[in-house]
Formats: sequence, structure tokens, C-alpha cells
Amino acid sequence: MSLIRILPEDLANKIAAGEVVERPASVVKELVENSIDAGAKNIAVEIEGAGTGLIRVIDDGMGMDEDDMLLSLERHATSKLRDVSELMAINTLGFRGEAIPSIASVSKLVITSRQAEFPLGSRLESRFGKLVKVHEMGAAPGTVLEIRNLFANVPARRKFLKSPATEIAHIDEAVRSYALIHNEIGFSLRVKGRLVFDLVPGGGEERVRRALGLGDIELLTLPDQEPGTEIVVGGYLLLPEEETARSARLWLFVNGRIVKDRMLGHAAAEGMRDFLMKGRRPAGVLFIDLPSAAVDVNVHPAKQEIRFQHSNKVHGAVVAAVHQALKERQDKLRDKIFISADKAVREIERPSVQQLPQDAELRRLEKSAVRGELSASQAVEPPPSTPLTIKAAEGAGEYQTAGPLMPGPEFEPGGVGSAEDLLFKMPEDSERLPPGVCYAGQFLETYLLFEFSKGLMVIDQHAAQERLLFEELKQSYNRRALVSQCLMFPEMVEVTTSDMQTMEQYSAEISRLGLEVSPFGGSSFVIKAVPALMAHLSPMDILRDALDRFADSGNAQGPRGGIEAVLAGMACKAAVKAGQRLSRLEAEHLLIRMMSAGVFSHCPHGRPVVKIFSFRDIKKWFHRT
Repeated sequence: MSLIRILPEDLANKIAAGEVVERPASVVKELVENSIDAGAKNIAVEIEGAGTGLIRVIDDGMGMDEDDMLLSLERHATSKLRDVSELMAINTLGFRGEAIPSIASVSKLVITSRQAEFPLGSRLESRFGKLVKVHEMGAAPGTVLEIRNLFANVPARRKFLKSPATEIAHIDEAVRSYALIHNEIGFSLRVKGRLVFDLVPGGGEERVRRALGLGDIELLTLPDQEPGTEIVVGGYLLLPEEETARSARLWLFVNGRIVKDRMLGHAAAEGMRDFLMKGRRPAGVLFIDLPSAAVDVNVHPAKQEIRFQHSNKVHGAVVAAVHQALKERQDKLRDKIFISADKAVREIERPSVQQLPQDAELRRLEKSAVRGELSASQAVEPPPSTPLTIKAAEGAGEYQTAGPLMPGPEFEPGGVGSAEDLLFKMPEDSERLPPGVCYAGQFLETYLLFEFSKGLMVIDQHAAQERLLFEELKQSYNRRALVSQCLMFPEMVEVTTSDMQTMEQYSAEISRLGLEVSPFGGSSFVIKAVPALMAHLSPMDILRDALDRFADSGNAQGPRGGIEAVLAGMACKAAVKAGQRLSRLEAEHLLIRMMSAGVFSHCPHGRPVVKIFSFRDIKKWFHRT
């Protein structure tokens, strides 16, 4: 007697249902995909009983006639595939032929459909895989699928479902995912009669905001790419500093299909390196389009996992797109702060002509003080405060400023704030701030305050200089031009076996950093030179910090990530600290350097550098709008 037998049709359908119909959200996914492939312009989803009571999907797509409705219940029946060559170049969504029969085998199914060119539609009823009846009836163009009593004939499957709230959350996520990628289609979701969302067709960035409930949060828009680009990357990401990024997620779409892919998430994080704080991940929406033959969507039964033919190319394209978007945002932020200030200068009512020479003389005296050219009797006194009336942007009205809130120390040789106490190496001819930008003071000896044409700018002095130094160090390192300083008395240091391995592995990088370390026998080494930027620090601490960062970051991000982590640590240690008081000239010089920097908005560890409070925001605080 043969041990191998053909499974009954009902049992085969239930097994297939186990692959396709994992939970109510799986049913919603399959039905919505079919609606999209049918050319629907509007799709409505209605849920009762967490999806086990009722799932109703209504669309205005092309519809089906009676023959197609009957064929849809047959296993491996589909309108999307013709031959095996199309299997590796799938451009449709709901191509799995067993989806409808698998769903029908574990539910009561009703399909009502009508093609627009016919006056009547058809209605099909099925109970747990058995056809009950089919008949003609009046219906609106499109298709309505109703799934009731899901898993009623397989109670074990129901037992493993999560709580109603969890199952509804999965359904909500499924519908939103299609709303994100198909902004040309209107989507709505009702749960127990309550409208959860109703998204009208249209609007790229606006659709993303509404679908994800982001409100007025500013988004990072990935730039358009050149026509003919093989791998096209687009999307909208939350800015690195947004607090909502802690709980938000990254939605990934490849060729119009939502996927889960660690490589793509890593690529987005790599593109945001030096902008994201530790422990945070990119959030938002990424769309990747590439030739269908270059991606295999048949890796997972639910098609959520994929395989790329050339994953390195895809990874590089995502990194480049995200990095370019951040670079363009730097330019926009710079324009917002400084170019807007230049435009506002024509609206500034300048002080009287008699007072301008006094201001110029004050600047000359301050520079002389920096160079130590003033005698003790030539104390610098600021001119009388002269209010400036500036017309604020965006209809915010007018405001007046009568001087800084907390002026920095004046320059008196030998006293507080003398030339010897300067924290920055100041150029002899320091540039002036753009017209319309005014230094207002220092808050908590950590934050620099500047007034400008759009409001109040607050700068974290440590984060700002840390980023500037980091960019300079990177450029110098790449040019092999990092300056080192020889130690008058070389310092002996004992290292561990692990440290010795790290030094051997990264010997070339350590040398390029300006660290000169020579073996002295056994586990002893001699430090002969250190980076000039860090000459004021302990040579032993410099070396140990570099070795620790190479060991930690190098393993996770490769040699490039390791060296950038070391350079970031060097910049952090060398930058001015929170709690150190800066003079007005130093504060202004820092802002001027930010103006000409390629990157300035975040420190290398991802903390934001600058925050702008508009006049409108400030007026709202005090109910003056």
C-alpha cells in the first residue's frame, strides 16, 4: 500500500492558508493589493471584531465578471503571470494565486463585483471553502470583498492571535503602508464604525505627514535624481534632532512593495552618520526603485523579505541620497540664517551717523586688545545702546533691541577676558557678522544668543566648535596634513595585549593622526609626539582614547568608521566646553566660521548645534499673536 497520497482539496487550502493568512492583517494586505492591481482610485477598509468578525474591502477598480469570480477561488489562478520568465520580474502585488482560495477556506467569503461596461454585477458566496451560490445583482462599479468569521473552523489559529488592540494595530499599519506608496489612491480605514483616517489622493510630502500623523514637523526630503539612474532613491526622513525619532520607525518600499530589510536600514543610518545621536535610528519613508529583474521578491511567503542582485550598489545609492539630502539642508539652513539677514538689511533703521564711528572705534579697540596693543588705561567702553528697529519676517511686526542680555567679558590685558584668556586663536582681521545679525549674549555660559531677521538663534558653543574642528580634522587627515607636536619629554605607557593588536592593525591610521608611538620592549611603548590640536592633554589619555575608539567603532563600521570616531573624539576634547565664558568677539567668530562651513548643524555625535525661535513662536508664548 502506498504511503504517499494526494491531500484533499480542503486540507491543501488550509495548509496554504497557514502560509498566506497569518493574521487578519494578512487578509487585509492580500485584498488591498488586489484592489491596487485592479486600478482602483479609492480603497476603503472596514473592520469589526479585530478583523475576525468582519473585514470589508471596497474599491472602484476594474471589477470581475462571474467567470473571473469563480476562477479566483481556484488555487494557483492569477491574472498577473503568463510564463516562468515573468516570475523573476514581478511588477504587480497580489500575484499569489492561492490567496483568495486560502482565505475562503478559513472564512465566510462574499464577493460582489461589477465591471463598468456592464449594467449588472455578480455576487458569490463561499463558506469555509465550499461554494454556496453565484448570481447576478445590481452593484456599483468595482469590487467589494467581505470576510466574516475568520478562522472559525480552525480555532487553534484563533487561539494564537494577539489582543484585539494588537491585531487592529497590524491592520492599521498595513493600510497606511499602501497609502504611503500609492499617494494617487485615496485610502480610508474604519474600525467598529469609527473613522481612523481618510486620505484623499495626491500630495507627496503632505501624504507622508498625514499618513504618519507628523503634523507640522519638518522633514528631510531626499533630492531628485538624474533621469536614467538605475537605482532611484527617494523619500522623506525625520530630521536627526526630532524627539519623535525615538519611537518612530523607518518604512521601506522597494518597487512599490513594503519590505523589511536590515541592509536598507543600515544604509539610511550610514547616510546620517555624524548626525544621529547614539541609540537613535533613522525614521520616515524610503522609496527604492530599480529594475524588477535586479530584486527577488519570492524569498518569503508574504513577500516582505527580498534579495538584491547587487546589494552593495543599493546600499551605496541609499547612503549617497541621504547624505546629499543632509548637505542640501545645510545650505538651506545657512540661507535661512544669513541670506535672509542680508535681505533684511534694507529694512533696518540704522543708528545716527554720529554713532557709527563710535561703533567702528570700539571694533578697532577690541582688535587691538586681542593683539595686546592697548595699555591698561585704555579700557574699552561700549557706546550707548542704540535701539535698532527691525521689521520681522512673516508679518511678525516690529521689535526693538537695546543691547545684549549678558555681554561677554571686555578685553582688559591682565584681567578677566584678557587676550591671554581667549579660548580661540583669533585672526588679526576678523570678519564682521552679516548685517541684521546681532550678538545678544551668552546663556548659562554654554549657549550663544544671536538676534537676526527671523527671530532668535541659540547656538551650543561646544557642539558648534566640535563640528567645525571635526570637519577640519577630516580634511587634514585625508590630505595627510595633520600637524603633530613633539614632546619635550617622551612619555612611557604600558598597554594590554588587546591594545597592542589594535596598534598593529591601525598603525598607519595612528601615524596619520599625528601620534608617534614606538615600542620600548614587551608591553611598553613610548609616545614621542601627539596631535598639535591636543597638545594640552595627557599623551597617555590621547593614545588610550584613540585605541578604544578604534577597537569599538572599527569592528562595527569598518576602518573608515573607526577613524571618524577617533577624529570625533579628538574634536570633542579640543573644543570649548560648556560652562566656559566666551567674549563677544569669540562668539561672533564662531558664528562666522559656521557661515562658511560645509556642515554645521550637528556635532559629530549627532547633537544639534543651532535652534531657531521665530518671532511668531515667541509671540505665541506670551499670547501676543
